[in-house]
Formats: sequence, C-alpha cells, structure tokens
Amino acid sequence: MFDYEMLKLIWWLLIGILLIGFAIMDGYDLGAAGLLTILGKNDAERRIVVNAVAPHWDGNQVWLITGAGAIFAAWPTVYATAFNGFYWALLVVLFSLMMRPIAFEYRAKVEEHQKKWCDLGLVISGVVPALIFGVAFGNLFQGYGFSLDSILRVSYTSGFSDLLNPFALLCGVVSLSMLLMQGASWLNLRTSGVVQKRASGIARILAIVVLVTFAIGGIWVAQLPGYEITSAIDLNGPSNPLNKTVAFGEVGAWMNNYSQYPLTILAPVLGFVGSIGVVLLVRNFPTLTFIASSMSVGGIIATAGLSLFPFILPSSSHPDVSLTVWDATSSELTLGIMTFIAGVMVPVILGYTTWCFYKMWGRVDSAHIENNSHSLY
Repeated sequence: MFDYEMLKLIWWLLIGILLIGFAIMDGYDLGAAGLLTILGKNDAERRIVVNAVAPHWDGNQVWLITGAGAIFAAWPTVYATAFNGFYWALLVVLFSLMMRPIAFEYRAKVEEHQKKWCDLGLVISGVVPALIFGVAFGNLFQGYGFSLDSILRVSYTSGFSDLLNPFALLCGVVSLSMLLMQGASWLNLRTSGVVQKRASGIARILAIVVLVTFAIGGIWVAQLPGYEITSAIDLNGPSNPLNKTVAFGEVGAWMNNYSQYPLTILAPVLGFVGSIGVVLLVRNFPTLTFIASSMSVGGIIATAGLSLFPFILPSSSHPDVSLTVWDATSSELTLGIMTFIAGVMVPVILGYTTWCFYKMWGRVDSAHIENNSHSLY
C-alpha cells in the first residue's frame, strides 16, 4: 500500500504525534504535580489539586510507554544509541516517575506529618522529567558524541556532564515552563475557588515565560551550526546510517526547512499564538485556555521536530553517522505491519480515552473532597 519512503515518513509523523500527545495529556498532570505546593497551601487544597488529575494520570502514562515502544520498533538504532547515551538522564527520569504512584496511593493513607514527603515526591515527579526531556531535545540540536563501526556498534565520546550545556538548559526551562503552564491551565479548568484563582494567575505568568524562552531559543538555534546531508540517499533503499555524508558547521542550517517548506512556519506560530491565548483567555475562558495551552505545547514540539528533519540523532563527533529518518528505521515489512496495527488500535485507544474523560468529567472542589473523603486520594 505504501512504499518504504512513505512508511519512513509516516512513522516519523506518528512518533511526533505520540510525543505531542504525551506532552499534552501527561503534561498536564506532570505540571499539576510540579505546582502542587504552590497552588495548595494546606492539605484540603492539595487534595483538590491531586484529585483533579487522579482519574487520568495513570492512563496518560500510556502515551510515554507507547512513544518509547514505537521508537524501539520503528527506529531501533535510534533507541539503542539514545537510550545508552542518555542512560543516566533517563534513569533519573525513571526513578522520579516511580515516585508518582507511591505518592498518589499513600498520600491519603499516611499520618498528617508524613504527607509532606508524598507532596515532595509528586513535585519531583513533575519537575524533573519535564526539565530533563527539554535538556535532551536541546542536545539534539548540538549533536551527541557517538560513532558507529562497520557493523553499527556504537561508541560514545560524550558523557552525562556534556548534556548540561547552556543551550540545553534553556530548552529545559522551555519544557518545564511549558508543562507547568499545561498543568496550571488544566487546574484552571477542573477546579474552583482559591485553587482555580491561583492556577489562573500562575498559568498567565508561565505563558509569558514560555513566550520569552521559546523566542530566545529560536534566536539561539538560528546562530547554531547545523547539519545537512550532502550525498544522495536512496529513500526506498535499506536503512544504513553509514551510507551518506553529512556537512556540519553551517550557521543557521537548522532553519533551512522553513525556507524550503514554507508551511512549516505554522508550527512556531502555533507555539507563540497558543501562549498568547493563555495570557488573554485564562481569566474568563478556562476551556479555551486549556486548548490554547495544548496548541502551544504541540506547536513547540512540532517546531523542534521540523527544524531537525530529517535528522533524529545527530553526531557531533562523527557527523556522517548521524541518524536520520531515512537510514535509521526498521525494515519495510516491520513498518508495514506496524502501520496496519496502528491503523486499527489507535482509533480504539482514542475512543476509549475520550469515553473515560466524558464519564469522569467535572470540577473538583472542597465540597466534592469532603463528600468523598474516603474514596479519593
């Protein structure tokens, strides 16, 4: 039905959609957890925050698991290279995410003086992954030091400390403020009273931070040396990252896609417009605010993906072995089978998720907490 080139492109799009879905859906409960101690000044208010995300937080984790699984199946070389190269960073993410179910489940069961540790676990589980995901994306624009031998065994010339550079940390701030904005927008939609009032104020501040840091990041990227494939690639041929040459060092090369494909400029525009929408709408239009925040999140992540295209994981030490959409994928048969399965299962999953939100919709307030104090977190 699709040739190999089209399958490669389809899975680049699908993985991008999964990452955006994760940032929008799991992003709001990561952001809400990160803001827990800011928006909730006492136990009752913190229970409102926790229970505003409680019906869906574990289901939202599916976006992350599915995204990682899709990378493993569609881009096995990328998975092996990135997950080994970013091993310690991803281990920190894993342990921080492990705090979430423990904190959620035990917060309502422990003594009052012990709840602060559950609250701390929730804050860490919200802030740390958001920050590290942004740092990882920032390092993609600068390349990661690795090389591949003739049988695609990987060796590394970069370490964990190399990830903590100024541009990557700026991207971490963009990611953190973006997901905190998403969490605040969600709480503005799903809570009432003083918690909602605080959430709306924080959402506006965070949207301004997103606007400023995203703009600075764009200007910075335009000054970075970028990558460009300089040899012909058989887009329908076997995936082999060794069969190309890559030029590295041209300042502004990451911006080339926007001149070659003018419609791609819609992604950064969406990122800016969504954040501006949060600033303007947050006081009186909570539903539109959350939609605007989600648009901003999607636009920012799409901007990163479109700027990098066709690169997925560039190498700073050996540019010719950089992993791209065209030469780091699974076989044509594998991608074909995956496309069929995705075509069947994704609509089912989206339908079930929509039904869950419909059945468990409603605002969480102090009265709801008091009336259901034994069944809620």
